[in-house]
Amino acid sequence: MGLISWIIFGALAGWVASMITGNDRRQGCLFNIVIGVIGAFLGGIVVEFLTGRGFHFGFNITSLIVAVIGAVILLAIAGVARGGRRR
Repeated sequence: MGLISWIIFGALAGWVASMITGNDRRQGCLFNIVIGVIGAFLGGIVVEFLTGRGFHFGFNITSLIVAVIGAVILLAIAGVARGGRRR
């Protein structure tokens, strides 16, 4: 995927993950992109660990689900690191 595709994909995955975790009102678009892209990498690592084979990202629903799962994990880790406080 190209750079623009990663930005769009990251924004979408980060936005969905922030809605799942309840952080959607505190995050901006740039934060959603960063969380989505990092979450995609984290989700790929998790899938590779669980299945024992590599995961190749494309612009499809499977990759979006993996990226959202990774972003949710990332947001959960960040929430625990902050002490689980909600403002």
